[in-house]
Amino acid sequence: MSQVRNLDYLNKHRIIYRRDPISDEPSEIFEWGCYYEDGTNQCYELFRSRAKITTFKSLKWHMLVLWYLNPQITQDNFDKLCQYIVDNSNGFVTFTISKQLLKTMIYEVSMMDLDKPPNNKRRKILFKEYSGLSPVEKMSIVGSLVGRSKKVNEDDIYQSMLDINDSGSKITITKLASVLGCSQRTIHRNMGNELKKEKELLNQQLW
Repeated sequence: MSQVRNLDYLNKHRIIYRRDPISDEPSEIFEWGCYYEDGTNQCYELFRSRAKITTFKSLKWHMLVLWYLNPQITQDNFDKLCQYIVDNSNGFVTFTISKQLLKTMIYEVSMMDLDKPPNNKRRKILFKEYSGLSPVEKMSIVGSLVGRSKKVNEDDIYQSMLDINDSGSKITITKLASVLGCSQRTIHRNMGNELKKEKELLNQQLW
């Protein structure tokens, strides 16, 4: 069983790690959340799912988003935040990083121009944090709304992967096809190498 992520430090120091879209308007609004027909990449939801940070590339992206969402943070406090996240005992990462490499990554992130938001996955469906829905209910909603367009893309597959992972189940092509209401061939056709790697990493975290 993977260690539970400890968010106490972030909450205590009022670190922003989630943000709803700021200018994209939802196509439909429901009690449980919003639906964006064309998707939105303005939603940042760090540490919402069970998925841990498994690569240096992912760690650097998380650091960049935290730097972007917290423009008021001092360099010293950002250093402390990053050190907290890479401490394995806090449950954020699945690997160990050297102090020198972390120092280099922090420097590179702090030097980046944040006039342009960090790259982010496009999302069609955003659930409220306290929607009260179970992972299974969320998967049902995703399947019904995505099924309207009859088109499945990588963003839809990725969201379904996270929902399946949050339910504590292994991600399989069969389950993805069932959730999204499409054929297994459609999943294979729209699943790039990056998603395939992410699928294996998420499944590994279940053990």
